[in-house]
Amino acid sequence: MVNESLESKKNNDQAGKTVQINGNGHEKNHDAEDNGHHGKPVQIVISESEHSFRLNETALENILLQSDIQNKKVVVISVAGAYRKGKSFLLDFFLRYLERNNDKTTDDWLGKDDEVLTGFPWRGGSQRETTGILLWDKPFLCELPDGEEVVVLIMDTQGAFDKQSTIKDCAVIFALSTMISSVQIYNISQNIQEDHLQHLQIFTEYGRVALEDNNCKPFQVLQFLVRDWSYPYEYPYGEKGGADLLKERLEISPEQHEELRQLRQHIHSCYEQLNCFLMPHPGFVVSTNPNFKGRLSDIQPEFRDCVKSLVGSILAPENLIVKKISGCKLTCKDLLNYFKAYMEIYQGDGLPDPKSMFQATAEASNVTAYGKAKEYYSKEMDKICGPSSPFMKLEILKSKHEDIKVESIKQFKTVRKMGGDAYSQKYLEKLTKEIDEAFERYEVENESKNVLNIFRTPITLAVMMVVLYLLSGILEFAALRMLSNLVDLCTTLVFFAISLWSYIRYTGKYTAVGGKIDDVANAIWEQALESVMTFLAQKSTEALTKNIQTKKNQ
Repeated sequence: MVNESLESKKNNDQAGKTVQINGNGHEKNHDAEDNGHHGKPVQIVISESEHSFRLNETALENILLQSDIQNKKVVVISVAGAYRKGKSFLLDFFLRYLERNNDKTTDDWLGKDDEVLTGFPWRGGSQRETTGILLWDKPFLCELPDGEEVVVLIMDTQGAFDKQSTIKDCAVIFALSTMISSVQIYNISQNIQEDHLQHLQIFTEYGRVALEDNNCKPFQVLQFLVRDWSYPYEYPYGEKGGADLLKERLEISPEQHEELRQLRQHIHSCYEQLNCFLMPHPGFVVSTNPNFKGRLSDIQPEFRDCVKSLVGSILAPENLIVKKISGCKLTCKDLLNYFKAYMEIYQGDGLPDPKSMFQATAEASNVTAYGKAKEYYSKEMDKICGPSSPFMKLEILKSKHEDIKVESIKQFKTVRKMGGDAYSQKYLEKLTKEIDEAFERYEVENESKNVLNIFRTPITLAVMMVVLYLLSGILEFAALRMLSNLVDLCTTLVFFAISLWSYIRYTGKYTAVGGKIDDVANAIWEQALESVMTFLAQKSTEALTKNIQTKKNQ
């Protein structure tokens, strides 16, 4: 059996190195560019001392928040199971399929017989090296039969049941990969045993709580992958034999103990699909030769045929399963929220109870719905009064804001979420509050586009100078020299105010004095000039309209 490994990484650069065996039987490190792949494995869940795990948020965000994929729906393929059972070796065939089918380089995606298998690092041996959870940092864009483009992510996990891992460590990794993936490949050796089913117990309990909340199955596809199947005379290799074996193993009978019957009932009720695939042994060259590099010529033809069938059954466009939670399809951005929420509940000393898992999912589903509703409001308001939009009358702006706000809240309420009103209410209040705060910013930005507002002070002062100058002339003509001199003094003061205001705006000094000048100008504008200017603008518009109409009639 092929065994897998990857050196525990402390940073993304180390995680990006892959391992390959050279012609002399020694390991050779290669960057992603050297191994034929456009990408590398990145450790997104890091195993730390004291049997704890930490989410590498930066690495995860770099993958999921890429501008061209963050709002696309996501398919997550994960593999989990006991250590040294060939999980990484298998995933490299998945990578090969995705790269070659997307690039349309060849119909025979398995490649040439002498081609080395690279991607997620693997090698022979008995010691565990893979730790935490790794994600291939190149998301693959695939087209569904209906034409929609989705993102496919490939995830590898730390092997379970080695001498360094506690039962809790194994359960945490298995739990995270199961709750995040849309297809969880459960990699097991030789047969489906009762202990393999027992590992699903925590998920069936969580599923029972989730089902009570919204009557929606919490998990999508669990794919049992039985490696080194030795009884093809009972159940043949492949999908059909696996389906018959799984049916027999999950069969419920009156003779079974109540606990065994309940486990099987809950497994059926928690997963939308339960599949099984039986794989033959790959050949003794694979399992015993330390210089094996993954060449097809060293792998049994029967195994190669089964690999081709297995990968197609999961990754062919018509078989891709988009990740869903509570019936809602997730985007890459949504997946990030759930990953963060799930990591929080696995930080304690023991395993979280099913209610904690449910609460984390409910919280994340509300965070996701809130984020989408808020994003909708911002996007629609940007169209109306964004930086490139012209000034809009306040009454019209408020009306548009109210319409978009109502639609945004409606979107939040109509999205399927877990937890009911108890969880949704605080996010609804938060959404309403932040929308109102955002509108205040849009209002200020809109006002800043009003040319009259920008130049209100100099326009007001200039108009005052003209009025005072005309008034001085009238008084002079009427032989009221004393009053005329007084008006001339006021004209001089206004001119000084304009000069001082211009100096303050240019230098940024004496801003308090500039603010006082603005206040006085605003008061004069509102009390005396605004109605006059509005009246003149209205009459000018009417005259222009009338003139245009007259020319049309002529």
